[in-house]
Amino acid sequence: MAMSPCCIPVYNFLFEYDTARIVVIKSRKVGLMNRIVQLAILAYIIGWVFVWEKGYQEFDSVVSSVTIKVKGVAVTNTSDLGRRIWDVADYVIPPQEENSFFVMTNLLVTQNQKQQLCAELPDSRSHCQSDKNCTRGYVSIHSSGVQTGRCIKYNASVKTCEVFAWCPVENDTYLPKPAVLEAAENFTVLIKNNIRYPKFSFIKRNILPTINESYLKTCMFDRNTNLECPIFQLGYIVKEARSSFKDMAVQGGVMGILINWDCDLDQSASKCVPKYTFRRLDNNETHIAPGYNFRFPKYYKDANGTETRTLTKAYGIRFDVLVFGKAGKFDIIPTMINIGSGLALLGLATVVCDIIVLYFFKKKYYYREKKYKYVEEYGLGANTPDDDSAP
Repeated sequence: MAMSPCCIPVYNFLFEYDTARIVVIKSRKVGLMNRIVQLAILAYIIGWVFVWEKGYQEFDSVVSSVTIKVKGVAVTNTSDLGRRIWDVADYVIPPQEENSFFVMTNLLVTQNQKQQLCAELPDSRSHCQSDKNCTRGYVSIHSSGVQTGRCIKYNASVKTCEVFAWCPVENDTYLPKPAVLEAAENFTVLIKNNIRYPKFSFIKRNILPTINESYLKTCMFDRNTNLECPIFQLGYIVKEARSSFKDMAVQGGVMGILINWDCDLDQSASKCVPKYTFRRLDNNETHIAPGYNFRFPKYYKDANGTETRTLTKAYGIRFDVLVFGKAGKFDIIPTMINIGSGLALLGLATVVCDIIVLYFFKKKYYYREKKYKYVEEYGLGANTPDDDSAP
């Protein structure tokens, strides 16, 4: 019975076998092209995989802990607070944070606030001409308190809705310039950073073994002369981030202290040292909600037992300490894997040259005849194995 035409391709596919045939092409052009591709692959394997990416090593990510200690004293003399000295307990809020710290540089203080009735701070929602413009019980997200429904005088020329709130209400319309604690530029911070690479049981900290106590009391970090010192001047940190401390101190901002612990553990442990860089993390060019600030109160009772508070709106700089890095150490497994991958990749040179020779050269048909040979099963009328010259 004759075989159906639709089955012939399937038949051919099932009963065919392909095997590689080595063809030596004696051509300067093809040979040079092959060597160039092979050299490019070798350069990638040796230069990128093994030298740059250290493909012979096993890697681990850093595990870190950070503790911080700020020092510095400033003296201010303002109409609201009078002459006052500021130490660490006053301007570092809160005293301890995880991998960050906040230093207050500017502030607005509203003293002797009590829960009572008073005029709201003037704005587009609180201005009024009569009681009809005020709604009893109304509270907006920007209100200082709850409206009573009365329209009263805020000052000689302005009327606002009366509120039940902490009075007098805070007025943050005008921010002190220059910053009240502009002297914070000279404050210092000691950063103690302990790191660990668990996979290699490697432990170290940024206070290096070469640093003694007397050195630690007098040193100050400087990128050009003193890279090992873990004590940083706040003004220097901001300057290294290409910002002005005096400008930043007015409305506050966010700074990043980046500690990089990239280490090659095939070398001496003394060469595994931290590298410090500094960046400003907030957008200093925005005019909408710029800077960094928050409020905190201090409560007390007067002689009559009435609860009173002092409200402080603190502006300042939050410093985030960001620790990152990886360590590498020789390991036979990634070494053998990358060597095997590299040897396999060398076969790509033959593939590239085949594509160019068989599809883009002028003599591509001639090379195809030499590259491929079709052989039928012996004894079915095909050429004998020794009859390679038959047409």
